[in-house]
Parts: sequence; C-alpha cells; structure tokens
Amino acid sequence: MSLAPRIVLVHRTTDYEELVARHGTHGQAAFFLSSRGRDIEEVAERHRRARRALAEVASAVPLTWRQTRVERSDLDRFLFAPEDVVVVVGQDGLVANAAKYLAGQPVVGIDTDPGRNPGVLVRHRASDAAVLLPSALTAGTAVDELTMVEAVADDTQRLVALNEIYLGAAGHQTARYRLGLDGDGGAVEAQASSGVLVGTGTGATGWIKSVWQERSSALPLPAPTEDRLLWFVREAWPSPATGTSRVAGDLTAPASLVLTVESERLIAFGDGMERDALELTWGQTVRVGVCAQRLRLVG
Repeated sequence: MSLAPRIVLVHRTTDYEELVARHGTHGQAAFFLSSRGRDIEEVAERHRRARRALAEVASAVPLTWRQTRVERSDLDRFLFAPEDVVVVVGQDGLVANAAKYLAGQPVVGIDTDPGRNPGVLVRHRASDAAVLLPSALTAGTAVDELTMVEAVADDTQRLVALNEIYLGAAGHQTARYRLGLDGDGGAVEAQASSGVLVGTGTGATGWIKSVWQERSSALPLPAPTEDRLLWFVREAWPSPATGTSRVAGDLTAPASLVLTVESERLIAFGDGMERDALELTWGQTVRVGVCAQRLRLVG
C-alpha cells in the first residue's frame, strides 16, 4: 500500500519574530524601532500576512494527505521524501534556499506579500492552494524544469544551488586561486580577487544580473531553463603574480570552471546559505558547472 502524498510547508522566521526574540517583548521591540524612527506596525503587519498565508495553505491540504512544516534554518537537517509536494510559503529566495535539498519533488511557490516580492519563483497566492496542491501530482500540469548549478570538490564534497554559487574567502580577505576552463588546453591564470560567482538563468534575476549590469557585459543572460551558466570574477587584482584576463564567461554543459585553491581557507556556498558551505584549503580543486538535477517548479 503506497503512502499518501505529504505536503512539506517551507517557511521562515519573520522579521517581527526575530525582533521580538532579540528584544524580549513586543513593547521593547517597538521602543527599539521607534528610537530609530521606525514603526513596528509595518513589520508586524507583514508578519500577520505571512502567518495568515501559511494557515490558509495548511487548511487547503486534502484531509487524506499528510503534512509537516520546516523552517528555513532547519532545511539542511530535514529529510525530504520522494512522495513529497513542497510548498514554499514566503519570498522568492526561500524557494532557492529549499531547492538544493530536493531531488525532483514538485515545488509550489506561494507569495505571502504580493507587490513586495518580485514573484519570480513564488508565483501563486495562498487562495490558490486548494486547486494547486492536487494538481501538483497530476500528469500534464505545467512544470518548469529550472537549471541548477553545482560545485564538486576533489574530496567529493558537493554543493548545489538554484541561483548562484559563490567561491571565495569567508570574510573580506582576498581569495587566491588558479582559474581554468575545460577544453582550454590546460591554461590557467593565478588570480587574487573578492571571489568568483557562477549563476543560472534563475540567478540572472538577482545577484548575477547585478554584476552583469555593473560590468555592462555583452554576454547574453541565460534563460531559467537553459543549460548555460554565467561566471564573473569579482574585483580581480592585477599584480606581477596575478592576472585579470579571465574575469567573465559562460558555461554550457558539460563544460566546467576549474578553480585550484591557493589560500589557507576558501569556501563555496549557494543561494546565501552560508551555514551549508564547502570548506576548501590549499591545493584543493573544485569544478563548477551545470547540474544534472533540476528544480521542478509548478507554473
């Protein structure tokens, strides 16, 4: 006998909850904000909207289905099952945070604050949940297969992201490494920079696009479902020992960007999840390219 589908509601702690946790009470949090010319009611109203949306989606789950909840900070410890339907209730970035822990489960994005969020990944309203949830498991439902990026280190560490992967120093120190590309005859360049950013077409609506615009890059931005990535070296420093001739490009599967560490400690993290990072040290090599895994986002 097969298990009933399970709805996994992914949410995150609101700004209001973080303020109250930090200051102890609503009143203390209100005083703190008022001393800086802010009104806590603005933050509290966003909190109420988020919690109403979460409650509305939860009440729309079919009675014969199972359901559970996972907060953003617990995603790296949560075990998703093959039969899950993942419902992200929050901002676009929360979909990206969840994506790296999935393996083909359908994802429904619910926007808790329409008009404030771009709605690139959280495309639906809480009121749509009663129709969306059963259709997520129905053949023929429109699903976008979004391209993801992966980094694989020579010690088998692996990292997957929906938007982008950053490789560099954990703080504000200079990252030192050698950079090369597959199929480039083994040519490499020693670099000192603020790190390397490799992003997807979905990421081209965020951080990658910011760098792309700043550079006035002529490289075409990839589409979210295209098997192509863009990469940029951030603030590469020219010196007698380090170069700046390889600072941007694109990658089409199966090509990879190859980085060999020449610092005591570098990290790689995806989609802002710094807690879940690869730790890299002297002499290690990491390859970054298109991931075979896709995020299945219900349209």
